[in-house]
Amino acid sequence: MLENKSISEIILLIKSKEVLVKEVIEFYLEKINNHNPSLNAIVLQKEEEVILEEAIAKDKQSKDKIKPLFGLPLACKDLFDVEGLPSTYGFPRFKNNIAKKNSLIVDRLQNNGAIIIGKTNTAELGVGGHTTNRLFGPTSNAYNFSKSAAGSSGGAATAVAAGLLPFADGTDMMGSCRAPAAYANIYGFRTTTGLIPSDRSNEKKLNKLPILTTPGCFARTPEEMSILLDCIVGVDPLDPFSVKVDGSFKATTLNENQFSKIKIGWLSDLSNNYEFENEIIDMCENKLNDLNKYNIKIDYLNTSINYSEMWESWTTLRAKSIFDDTQSMNIKNIHEMTVQAIWEFEKGQSIKDDHIDKALNQKINCSKQIDKVFKMYDFLIIPSAQTFPFDKNLQFPKYINDKQMDTYHRWIEVFIMSSLFDLPTITVPIGFNKNRLPMGMQIISKKFEDLKLIAFAKRYEEIFNFSKIKPELKFSS
Repeated sequence: MLENKSISEIILLIKSKEVLVKEVIEFYLEKINNHNPSLNAIVLQKEEEVILEEAIAKDKQSKDKIKPLFGLPLACKDLFDVEGLPSTYGFPRFKNNIAKKNSLIVDRLQNNGAIIIGKTNTAELGVGGHTTNRLFGPTSNAYNFSKSAAGSSGGAATAVAAGLLPFADGTDMMGSCRAPAAYANIYGFRTTTGLIPSDRSNEKKLNKLPILTTPGCFARTPEEMSILLDCIVGVDPLDPFSVKVDGSFKATTLNENQFSKIKIGWLSDLSNNYEFENEIIDMCENKLNDLNKYNIKIDYLNTSINYSEMWESWTTLRAKSIFDDTQSMNIKNIHEMTVQAIWEFEKGQSIKDDHIDKALNQKINCSKQIDKVFKMYDFLIIPSAQTFPFDKNLQFPKYINDKQMDTYHRWIEVFIMSSLFDLPTITVPIGFNKNRLPMGMQIISKKFEDLKLIAFAKRYEEIFNFSKIKPELKFSS
């Protein structure tokens, strides 16, 4: 009964009491039982009996108390705290780290009626562009179980792509929502900082270092994503950077006239500075050519953005941020961490105030260059990954084509522009390569133009209907 229903239709069925919350939960639990053993997307799942008890309790509630996410099962990324569940970050040392209270986003989900059923898998300590860790192992790509789901929010993306969850939260520092969406043929959104608030009461150096990480989300369509967004955005006193959203994501639209006046700058490989696997650029340009048929102006840009300054600024600020986070976790022996986390810790440990000052000045210089480009365009577009999904048993790709990567994260440098300059960005699907592996592209807007970006993404999905293409899932034995 629910198999081919949209999330909006399921919500209406619950509200009208044509289906019970218990039936909805059983529908999703059956999918999880059938497919999650092979996908490894959802971890730390609550006992089914406990989940069903909460569903039955909701069925007994008065109809007029129904909230937007009422009765929908959600799982939160294992970097967020869910009271009573472990917050492991995929790190073996934290396997018994039981959360004493919820993260802000978890409170907002529950306050809007969601049933939290567990956690989604993440890269260990959230570091690295591939969802694998020593506690739970790798998450599989929904379209090829031998391949990576990207990361660090790969568990969330795979769960949404496979229909195990209606939509999901994530976090994004260096593409952690955008790359997994590209690898899953779904939509992944990195918002303007503060749009989705975080508890920053224990964070230090907020006035000195820029915020590089923000919560984000995944959905099969921008329409469905809007339901989730309206429940988790907005001001909160625990986040001094949180902002009021002037409008509703669910209501935001672009009419035909507005849509046809959109101007897009195509960044391609950033003037030959980014390395991409064969087919990725061509796939993006084919999709841009399709958009061009709708009278959207698309220019191929050869920008003056200083690529090397941007990279140096990013790697300095990222390493310092991760070093500070690691210290706050009280990890006594850093050599228990992954190679990637140790790399960031050791680099961050060596960074002095003058290095930070230089990085901030580089950030300002590059930001001015990007602001000039944005004076001419509504959106900038660049691919959402530099490689197609790779062997999930690898830690990270060491080569793109025949070029060796000089750091563990050079293969995801395509994400740093949005993160460094706090530009809201959504990954949209663009199709599949000759090996039937999915890919996406990033649509980047000006800061605080999140509503406009989602409105454009809605029109994009109306045109191309990528949500109709679903993975052929195998039943786990």
